[in-house]
Amino acid sequence: MRLLTLGLAILRASLTVSASVTVYPTATTTIAASAANYTGAAAYDPTVLQPPPVPSGLNTQFVIQLQNGGTDKLSLPQNGSFIGFSVEMSVVNQVLGTNSTILEVPFLNLMANLQERSGRVNIRVGGNSQDTAVLVNSTPDGKMLEKNVTGASNPTQTPPLIYAPDLLYMMANIFALVNIHWFVGIPFLINDTATRLAITQQAYEILGDRLMGIQIGNEPDLYQAHGHYTSYGPFDYFGDFGVYVEDMNDANLPGTNLLVGPSIAYADWTTEDVWNTGYPTDNCALRFNTGGAIQDPQTIFPDFLSHTSQYSGNSIIQKFLNSTQFAITNKKRLLMMETNTGSCGGFAGISDAFGAALWGIDYAFQMAYNNFAGGMIHVGGQNEYYNPFTPPPTNQSTFHQWTIGPTYYSALVAAESIGPSNDTQVLDLGANNGNVYTPAYAFYENGDPVRVGIINYVTDPTGASDLQVQIAIGGSGIGQPNQSPASVKVKYTLFFVPPSLISNADKGQRYLLADSVSQKANFTWAGQARHLSFHIAYSR
Repeated sequence: MRLLTLGLAILRASLTVSASVTVYPTATTTIAASAANYTGAAAYDPTVLQPPPVPSGLNTQFVIQLQNGGTDKLSLPQNGSFIGFSVEMSVVNQVLGTNSTILEVPFLNLMANLQERSGRVNIRVGGNSQDTAVLVNSTPDGKMLEKNVTGASNPTQTPPLIYAPDLLYMMANIFALVNIHWFVGIPFLINDTATRLAITQQAYEILGDRLMGIQIGNEPDLYQAHGHYTSYGPFDYFGDFGVYVEDMNDANLPGTNLLVGPSIAYADWTTEDVWNTGYPTDNCALRFNTGGAIQDPQTIFPDFLSHTSQYSGNSIIQKFLNSTQFAITNKKRLLMMETNTGSCGGFAGISDAFGAALWGIDYAFQMAYNNFAGGMIHVGGQNEYYNPFTPPPTNQSTFHQWTIGPTYYSALVAAESIGPSNDTQVLDLGANNGNVYTPAYAFYENGDPVRVGIINYVTDPTGASDLQVQIAIGGSGIGQPNQSPASVKVKYTLFFVPPSLISNADKGQRYLLADSVSQKANFTWAGQARHLSFHIAYSR
């Protein structure tokens, strides 16, 4: 039987759900010999890690007290589209479509799942490959995009690109089918103002009101370290950014209000210098032989499975809190433009295991609670462990399907939890006396709690670490009518939804299921979705 990981239930006192969530796991598995000898693409690596041991002294029974109205420390209103995706420009012809007339149907369906819950999806097309990408009228072989693989540079082996306007028309045709809004990246490592202006102008004209922003350069804090410049600091970027604004004004181009940047790796600059992205750690030493210390996935796995550990969402966002407040003060919002479990492709057994889904849920809610404008989960190619979804290799696309990664489920849960009202406020409850293995969040609309999310990071096949949680809404103790639901048993995450906010088909409980935090296949959402290499999953 499978271990409960995510459920949906109606929030009302008469509901009894504990019996329906008593689900016990099978034994967990460790790294197999076959995995140690695996030499294929990272996206299909079979490595399975050992789950962390059960922590001692875990309190499994606690009360969450909520009230209608008057709750302080709520976040700013957030959109259900809070978690989107960052698609590396060099793989858009694999992920989005071959060209403007041949779109990837699995991608459209995955985005439609999110739109159904949130109303829309935000996607950035960019990344390292945007910085050497040139827009041309047509490519030599007539394709939408071409890569110069022999010209790959920097530690991540990013290939220079040329692409035709058909790429932008493909994005426009996608949003005709699914409500997607776009960020587009322009190059900063090519000293060609005409190229930048052409991309900006055509993106503005072709994408229209679905264009959310033009990203000016990518990770400029690494330009010097990667050998692109002998010296390049924040003031150099500020100057280059200002020059481009002047270039747009001189060319009479609209859209200077859509310019965003920089998207930094937080490597050599701080957010007090400039803003935007953050990975918890990196796997560059192993993937690209940088000479740095190689991290052992089994050793660092527990650091992704706690609310406050060094790679948790809570820890990641600490260095951005001054910047989020600075942005709000200046009537702006801070966006996590690109993130995932680890830069340079992530880690085998961590980024592609179910624990990453829980990590992503906690991270998303932390960003929302701390007033980020949103976060974008990065999507790369076949040699990445961390992809939320991966199309099959081109030469296998006729007989293999897509692989759905755990962080896609993070986006799915975030969309359903925050919802489509675009007015949801988030609160980190500090539940269970702030226990790091059982974080909980409440979601408010019009000042009242409408959903609660509880995470249990502990894998325990005995069932002794199941949570018994009482959700108390109102009550005589705070001078309000009692609107509390019954106690519920939780394995990993349980969400409560009032009947007025869900359809008839969804009334009752819905679960995201897996056997343990280290599991890499057969995730189920509402009994329908699954996570298998080369098998598409459509969640409803």
